[in-house]
Amino acid sequence: QVQLVESGGGLVQAGGSLRLSCAASGFVFNTYTMGWFRQAPGEEREFVAAASWYAYNTLYADSVKGRFTASRDNAKNTVYLQMNSLKPEDTAIYYCAVDRSPLRPVVPSDPLRYNYYGQGTQVTVSS
Repeated sequence: QVQLVESGGGLVQAGGSLRLSCAASGFVFNTYTMGWFRQAPGEEREFVAAASWYAYNTLYADSVKGRFTASRDNAKNTVYLQMNSLKPEDTAIYYCAVDRSPLRPVVPSDPLRYNYYGQGTQVTVSS
């Protein structure tokens, strides 16, 4: 079955960096776009970034554009989220997820287009 395991979260000061990883299994990884989402307490889950199945196309939320970079290593079935210049408002649980459809030509940002979320990893940015 599909398994997604996120890691790399932690506590960091504002302006710092973290690199999240998501190890995937149970599906043909290199045919699915992978997304990153986050959810802060009392807030809805929101799109952060995504790396398309062919790895050359990425999409970012406006709030993280220029600070976060999504990438993937299809040989390792792993997707990454490099987070730089972190802000307190980036504090949330971060999840990776799998696009519902393989080989989609357009990178989706709608959470409804994704499923199989991982257990999440906590990111806390102190001011």
